[in-house]
Amino acid sequence: MTELQFTTISGTSMVLDEATVQGFKTSLRGPLLHPSDAGYDDARTVWNGMIDRHPALIARCAGAADVLTAVTFARTHHLLVSVRGGGHNVPGIAVCQGGLMIDLAGMRSVRVDPVRRTARAEGGTTWGDFDRETQAFGLATTGGLVSSTGIAGLTLGGGLGWLAGKYGLACDNLIAADIVTADGQLRHVSASEHPDLFWGLRGGGGNFGVVTSFEYQLHPVGPVLAGMVLYPFTKAREALTFYRDFATAIPAPAHALILKRNSQMTTEQLAFSRSELILHSLVSGDPARGGVGADGQR
Repeated sequence: MTELQFTTISGTSMVLDEATVQGFKTSLRGPLLHPSDAGYDDARTVWNGMIDRHPALIARCAGAADVLTAVTFARTHHLLVSVRGGGHNVPGIAVCQGGLMIDLAGMRSVRVDPVRRTARAEGGTTWGDFDRETQAFGLATTGGLVSSTGIAGLTLGGGLGWLAGKYGLACDNLIAADIVTADGQLRHVSASEHPDLFWGLRGGGGNFGVVTSFEYQLHPVGPVLAGMVLYPFTKAREALTFYRDFATAIPAPAHALILKRNSQMTTEQLAFSRSELILHSLVSGDPARGGVGADGQR
C-alpha cells in the first residue's frame, strides 16, 4: 500500500500517502483495517444485508482516545466519516463509501451502580449486553425491542422499547453522555453541562458527534412474562379488535404491539408466501400473580 484513495466530506476524491496512513495507524490502540486486511469485510457488515459499502479505512476503536484520534484525523484531511455503534443499522448510514468508518464494536463495557440505580455503557454496546449486566441487579431501563440493537442509535433516535409505557423512551432515561464533537473535543454533557447539546442528543439523531458512553437511569424490573401470538392475515379483523381492547386495558408495567409480516417459504416441492399478524406483549412483575408490579398494578 503506497497510497490510498479517499472520499472527502464534499464528495470529491483525494489520495493520502502510506506514511500518513501509517502514522494514523500507530496512533490508535485498536486496529486500523484496510480493504485487504483480514476482518475488514466482517467489520463493514451491518444487520441489513442489502448494505454493501466499502470504507477506505475502518478504525476499530478501543476507547474514547481512539475515537478522538479518528475524528481529528478525519477533520484534518476533510474525510467522509461514518460511525458504527451496535451494527443493527437498517438504512446503512453506519458504513460510508470510500471514507473513514469509526467502529465502536469493541467498546461494549457496561458498569452498573446499583445504589444510584444508574448504568454507564460504551457506544458499541447492544441492548443484550446492557440488559445482561443490569438484570444482575434486578434493574433495567427502556431499551430496544431486539437484543442485537445498539444502545447508541436507538437512544439518539428517541428509543421506543418494551418499558416505554412505564418509564418513557430510552432518551428520557439518558442522564449524561461523553461525546467527541466534530471540532475534536471530548465533552461530558448532561442537564447541567452543555445542556443544549444534551437536549439535542436525547432523540435528535446522530449528527452531533460520536458518543463514546451513555449514562442511564435504571428502574427495578423483573421478572418479566413475554411472548408472541401469530394470526393468519385472514383473521386480521379479529386480531386487531382484540389488540385494540387489550392495549387500552393493560397497565403501565405492560407493553404490547402488533406487526404485519410477509413470509416467504420454499420447499423442494413449492414456493409460497403468506401474510400474518404478530402480537407481541410483555408484562413486568411476578408471573405467578399475572404480572403484578411493585406498585401493585396488574
